[in-house]
Amino acid sequence: MSTENSAGRDTGAPAGKPNDDDGAEYVPTGEDRIAERLAALSDEDARQRAEALRAGLEDYELDDEDAALLSDWVEGETEPGNEPVPPVLAVVGRPNVGKSTLVNRIIGRREAVVEDVPGVTRDRVSYESEWNGTIFTVVDTGGWEHDAKGIHQRVAAQAELAVDVADVVLFVVDATVGATSTDEAVVKMLRRKGRPVILVANKVDDLTQEADAATLWGLGLGEPFPVSAVHGRGTGDLLDAVVELLPAESAYGGIIPRGGPRRVALLGRPNVGKSSLLNKLAGSDRVVVDETAGTTRDPVDELVELGGRLWRFVDTAGIRRRQHMAHGSDYYASLRTRSALDKAEVAVVLLEASEVLSEQDVRILQLVLDSGRALVLAFNKWDLMDEDRRVYLEREIDRDLAHVAWAPRVNLSAKTGWHKDRLVPALDIALDSWDTRIPTGKLNAFLGELVAAHPHPVRGGKQPRILFATQPSTQPPRIVLFTTGFLDPGYRRFIIRRLRETFGFEGSPIELGMRVREKRSRKR
Repeated sequence: MSTENSAGRDTGAPAGKPNDDDGAEYVPTGEDRIAERLAALSDEDARQRAEALRAGLEDYELDDEDAALLSDWVEGETEPGNEPVPPVLAVVGRPNVGKSTLVNRIIGRREAVVEDVPGVTRDRVSYESEWNGTIFTVVDTGGWEHDAKGIHQRVAAQAELAVDVADVVLFVVDATVGATSTDEAVVKMLRRKGRPVILVANKVDDLTQEADAATLWGLGLGEPFPVSAVHGRGTGDLLDAVVELLPAESAYGGIIPRGGPRRVALLGRPNVGKSSLLNKLAGSDRVVVDETAGTTRDPVDELVELGGRLWRFVDTAGIRRRQHMAHGSDYYASLRTRSALDKAEVAVVLLEASEVLSEQDVRILQLVLDSGRALVLAFNKWDLMDEDRRVYLEREIDRDLAHVAWAPRVNLSAKTGWHKDRLVPALDIALDSWDTRIPTGKLNAFLGELVAAHPHPVRGGKQPRILFATQPSTQPPRIVLFTTGFLDPGYRRFIIRRLRETFGFEGSPIELGMRVREKRSRKR
């Protein structure tokens, strides 16, 4: 029967401990000299050995999917050239006028968090959009208030910063309420910035309400565009006007380097310091930071220059409870955190050095492992720990995080930026591992030496053999074994551990799949 077991992803069960019902990791007896033997083997010898094993597979029942897996590795295409940054459209207005609803209408999907209470959006959040062939970036902002205090003042500051880097601004007003003193204050702010502004009269659901929109001429920004963000009424005409004003490329964004910046997601439980760290990395107050847990609700992305290169960092909402228990904006923020992780290449999980590992921390780590993304562990507030405490803390980390012992660790301070420069080498290590492919010859030579020194235990009078191995993909590295029978989960974990010891893979999960194949029946 043709079967592949894809449950062999290295989700990091601690060595020697059970993983669900899989049993403990296989423990070999005796020493081996695998590394020494591999070093003495030339690439040509390894290639010839692999070709012989590959030829032997023809004696087994193979399907079309097997043939695709066994085809020659195709190197990546030529890297694209540098690209200009698309123009930027900022959406601003006072709280609860429907900015995020309009953003969702513009981008054609429900991305921005929407809830029927004011102040759900707090940071400036970017989304890619397209209209009639024109690609541009839409920036959703928190509500702007000229006399705001505390966290609301910082939200308003983020909205002003969004206008600073915008090529065109959509100023959204609630037509059913009319122009308020806050709206007039926003107009003064926009005039100071000197950006092209389109006035949007939102919540105009039918013709009878268009008279309400006409009253907004008094703001002095020209003709208001009557729209209904909820129903989509008038948004096509609005986007036509937007595209006419947008330049070919952003006047403030510079150039995206060829291949694009590597994408990094910042994850952690609420109030662990993710936004503070992003601000330190960006060198500006890019994200609203407040003592209130859960300040960030939308994933906030920022191009950050570190180590002489551009990176795209995404600050995510803290995962505060199990998704089925979350509600309202917390629920949608949790969904968007998972979506941001799916779009990232490497996750930096921020942990509190002064606190024990929590259930939330474990759940976040598992989320990253399940996603197959590269992983870096960052321990915040390490600078506040005294030397004696650090020694014991290292031991606690080794014990509690044994299942991700392969992930690089960085000890830093999100608040002061202490040791933030150590993040880039850790990211490079994790991403290099995530991109690594073992040559087929070396992989099969390694497995041949490993199995010869430490054969799979006999089960029910049978001993499964590894016929051939290939790595069909990276990001994360995925290795497929063609075998004569199922390998014990503990033996698969043993193989993964030895793969790490031999080839590195620091910071990257490893997927190990099996294809159990039977010999062809001989024709008489």
